[in-house]
Amino acid sequence: MKGYYFITDSGLSRAGNISDVRYAVDCGVEVVQYRNKNAETREMFEEAIRLREICEDTLFLINDRIDIALAAEADGVHLGQSDMPIALARKLLGPEKIIGLTVHNIAEAQEAERLEADYLGVSPIFQTATKSDAGKPAGIALIEEIRRQVEIPLVAIGGINHDNAADVIKAGADGLCAISCVVAKEDVGMEIRMFQDLFKKFV
Repeated sequence: MKGYYFITDSGLSRAGNISDVRYAVDCGVEVVQYRNKNAETREMFEEAIRLREICEDTLFLINDRIDIALAAEADGVHLGQSDMPIALARKLLGPEKIIGLTVHNIAEAQEAERLEADYLGVSPIFQTATKSDAGKPAGIALIEEIRRQVEIPLVAIGGINHDNAADVIKAGADGLCAISCVVAKEDVGMEIRMFQDLFKKFV
């Protein structure tokens, strides 16, 4: 799980989730996470089906909603600390599906690895307005600390942009997500490629 990690945001997107995900796949991202906090279940399911088709050769994860992940035959889910426990999610999804978990400190990271999460979303690294309940920024020091303690992949999330992304990568992040500085821009593909090119320099 290396490079730019794409998360949808229909509220910020200029062109919409379908267009954004097409750009992400064309740019070679390894993971697309479908997040839609405002849609009704049927609407979310129908959009997930369309996105699943676009992500034929790309890992396609659903944020929070295990029911949507199962119904859309996604590759897995990304969970938060207040979502369904990993053990139960694994029981429902089966051993082959990917489960990522957002963590905010060392203890949560170590527990997630013990519970066999496939990767960690470390958040928030910097101040972010994309997620209202993201919490206090932890800075790149948290990535460095978690990297020393756990072996599974780390994806840095929260307030990341082209100016600070290099520091995030050097701190040990395997991947990073930057939402507003990608989907809110006119050329989504160009913004993604800039992040992808940055990883090539450091990895």
